[in-house]
Amino acid sequence: MKSSLVNMVLSLGIITVVAAGLLSWIYTITEAPIEQAKLDKQIEAVRAVTPEFDNDPVADAVEITPAGEDKALKVFPARKNGELVGAAVESYSAAGFSGDIKLIYGFDLNGTITGYAVMEHAETPGLGAKMDKWFTPEGKGNVIGLNPTESALTVSKDGGQVDAITAATITSRAFLDALNRASTAFSQLKADESN
Repeated sequence: MKSSLVNMVLSLGIITVVAAGLLSWIYTITEAPIEQAKLDKQIEAVRAVTPEFDNDPVADAVEITPAGEDKALKVFPARKNGELVGAAVESYSAAGFSGDIKLIYGFDLNGTITGYAVMEHAETPGLGAKMDKWFTPEGKGNVIGLNPTESALTVSKDGGQVDAITAATITSRAFLDALNRASTAFSQLKADESN
């Protein structure tokens, strides 16, 4: 083929069309497995953070928009013998160091935190990414067993009771922002259940 502008543009156009077709085909093949993996991760997180239950919290999930918010949170009610024993709440914060974070928090019937699972984040590895362990009993900023309905949880740097991740205070604030939002949604679920 002679090297000319027309031939180069034509070659580049053909390569672009083939690459786009391949990407589309690969996306189509992988879309369902990726969605299933996300659902499996969500189900596992709900099981890990809620009190013992005998219902299907994922099937019973409801969306609740916390007071003062414009975005609904997904709440997974945990029931035992038909009675509410707690819930898992999928929450978020847009205040992370590297953008949005998404977590699932578990609460018992009193609103005490029973666990959490980090679902998505883009925080700095070795710093903000430590949130998956930092706020557990093995970590330094343990929130498990605390009740955000008694007082909103904040980092100690802001006068609160939770130690922030070393060199990642912004991530810690985002984690607690999402946690307090989840607690509000859980309180609304309990109020709705009692009515």
